Amino acid sequence: MSDTPKTPADFWFDPLCPWAWMTSRWMLEVEKVRPVEVRWHVMSLAVLNEDKLDTLPEEYAENMRPGGKAWGPVRVVIAAQQLHGDEAVGRLYTALGTRFHNEGLGVTPESIAAALDDAGLPAELIEYADKDTYDQELRASHKAGIDLVGQEVGTPVIAVPGSDGEQIAFFGPVVTPAPKGEDAAKLWDGTLMVASIPGFYEIKRTRTQGPIFD
Repeated sequence: MSDTPKTPADFWFDPLCPWAWMTSRWMLEVEKVRPVEVRWHVMSLAVLNEDKLDTLPEEYAENMRPGGKAWGPVRVVIAAQQLHGDEAVGRLYTALGTRFHNEGLGVTPESIAAALDDAGLPAELIEYADKDTYDQELRASHKAGIDLVGQEVGTPVIAVPGSDGEQIAFFGPVVTPAPKGEDAAKLWDGTLMVASIPGFYEIKRTRTQGPIFD
């Protein structure tokens, strides 16, 4: 067994976001090919957008409003974390994302219930989808990621060690399909490389391909 210390990678996600899902699957590949440990955290598109609903397309804004589709999944995940520990977060995210995105079943109570079963978590956690019991903890988790990366971003957010060991956070990388094997390793190495450059902020180009779930 290797004694190489694992590099921590903090990953903030909203289960609703297909692009965050793609990036998260890449990170699971990275764990196979590099000494990396992903630490999963919830952020919330609903919280991120709550002060700018009037500027969003109506269908998207409807999902973000109280009672909209964006609230239930993150509330269930944060409840799972609070009641069953950090280890439950990544497991439940994988189950939710597989149902929502790979299987195209949508964000429904049935999908969330099935994901809880897939993740080996109690069925009653679905009751938190419509409760604000852990909204304070949800907002705190969201804020922790946003405070690192800044306001003008979405999900995912990844924080990695910079040149001095301090966490450097980025929105993204946005990629499709999720790289595997050596391609996953190369993208990770590049992420660490740009994080090590003081003053580096952004590389971007127009997306010409939608999410490819494989």
